[in-house]
Amino acid sequence: MSTEPAETARASTDTRASADTRARLREALASTTARLGAAGVPSPSADARALLALAAGSDGPLVLLDSLPDDFEPRLDALVARREAREPLQLIEGHAAFRRLRLTTEPGVFIPRPETELVLDLLQQHHHGPLQQMADLCTGSGALAAALLDELPEVRVLAVDIDQQAVALTRRNTAAWQERIEVRRADLTSPGSLAHAPQLDAVVSNPPYVPPDAVPQEIEVQRYDPARALYGGGADGLNLPRTVISWAHRLLRPGGLLIMEHADVQGAATRAAAERIGGFEDVATLPDLTGRDRFLVARRAVDATRPGGDAAQPEPDGPRK
Repeated sequence: MSTEPAETARASTDTRASADTRARLREALASTTARLGAAGVPSPSADARALLALAAGSDGPLVLLDSLPDDFEPRLDALVARREAREPLQLIEGHAAFRRLRLTTEPGVFIPRPETELVLDLLQQHHHGPLQQMADLCTGSGALAAALLDELPEVRVLAVDIDQQAVALTRRNTAAWQERIEVRRADLTSPGSLAHAPQLDAVVSNPPYVPPDAVPQEIEVQRYDPARALYGGGADGLNLPRTVISWAHRLLRPGGLLIMEHADVQGAATRAAAERIGGFEDVATLPDLTGRDRFLVARRAVDATRPGGDAAQPEPDGPRK
């Protein structure tokens, strides 16, 4: 008995299903892109595709989908409404890409930024000697700490933040390397906050550095990034960055390296802070991939005493983080 008619019928049904799926996707992509564009989302087409994939429950390209969930349209509508309200895509998806990692995100914790990834490249370019002990100060989601552990298999990391939610998220994002990391909740403005910390080969940090009168223009940042992770304290926003520099002076071994992110207008001020705190050499400001001054790099001098005294103490008036 021939099965050709049945097979032909199934093929015809599959073809119609695939055509229906493609039509639903085309319509959904067009309408979602239009909605996001009207809401002022900076990258409406790319975000639309990401939301379609999320509603479809797919990690692969949309063109490879043969079918969609029955509730695809209502699921997509709910996701689009969140993005129209300018909720960051990383929070909607629940994760953010960072280097070669996919990190968990959650409301209330600073979302990792692509420009911060450059810290690891600068570390590899400018550090001298072995990397065994490092610290990530103001770790937030633990992005830098996780990337260091992932890419430097011999390193041990101390990750520090004042915020309990950030500390908990860092522990989740670094769980794969829990034997090589200490995650500590601590107020860096307290002189005893890093007691018993090891001598370090390098310190990395993306601290809060926004001045109080420089309110970010991006709606996503205004509404969803916690103020504690943005504003650095003081009229120039650099109270906490100066505290980070002070801790680096105290904890780095001679020749150890500090790499700290800052705003593109703060290069001169952060270099001046490192010079005032003392004990550093090769103090420089380095650009990001767009050419903007974004990173303080300073090496702990061999004779690294502060002018007129011993190692610098942390700034007493920085914000709590």
